Amino acid sequence: MQIRVGYELIYECPQPTPMILALNIHFTRVSDLVIADHIITSPPTPITAYRDGFGNWCSCIVTPAGDTRITTDALINDSGLLDAVDPSAPQHAVEDLPPDTLVFLLGSRYCETDRLSETAWALFEQTPPGWPRVKAICDFVHDHLTFGYQHARVTKTALETFHERRGVCRDYTHLAVTLCRCMNIPARYCTGYLGDIGVPASPDPMDFSAWFEVYLGGRWHIFDPRNNIPRIGRVLIAQGRDAADVPISNAFGPNVLKSFKVWTDEVKEQSGW
Repeated sequence: MQIRVGYELIYECPQPTPMILALNIHFTRVSDLVIADHIITSPPTPITAYRDGFGNWCSCIVTPAGDTRITTDALINDSGLLDAVDPSAPQHAVEDLPPDTLVFLLGSRYCETDRLSETAWALFEQTPPGWPRVKAICDFVHDHLTFGYQHARVTKTALETFHERRGVCRDYTHLAVTLCRCMNIPARYCTGYLGDIGVPASPDPMDFSAWFEVYLGGRWHIFDPRNNIPRIGRVLIAQGRDAADVPISNAFGPNVLKSFKVWTDEVKEQSGW
């Protein structure tokens, strides 16, 4: 199957403002692109790029004073398969984990492992280690929280989410990531596109989505506590310790996001591109 993905962001800046953008599809999916997700700015703005410490592709621009439109419109091949499920995936002893996974056991900006460790062990110590334990954590987070865009807050941490019992997909993900790390399971935060493919269409505006991956049985596995079921058409943009590592933009100056649109649509053969 093929999926059309893209976005349109309009920023208003009172002065020239440097920005770092994390908006390109992850290098693990680049070979699937049919039409590339080149970043287009209006007015035209020079773009330089680099790869960050997590392997994400980041773009640097300096917006002029006034409005700057940032957009892309891409086409990507997808298997059309649901997220893989492997209930037998085992948990590694910490001493046996690959060194590059260890950073995903540690606390981070939005994931206070030190403050949720006792809670995590009280809740999940009796669950079978490995996949069943991660599934139990996702089930708990899914049932513990109430979803709503009105509950979004850019400063909300996993501990605050646990106590407030409400949030958006990034909050679900931060809490689940934190609980997994507390149980000695490496967990990394992911952001990308996830449309309503194979599920009833949501009445809410499309947005970028958050989910996470855990390291079990020698590889990384996808989990999504917000939806809590395998989904079709997940397109990764970036990975990191938490949302602080993968914001769609970091602006180094005053700015207002005047318009925000995201699209993620299956391309039907009869309708074409």
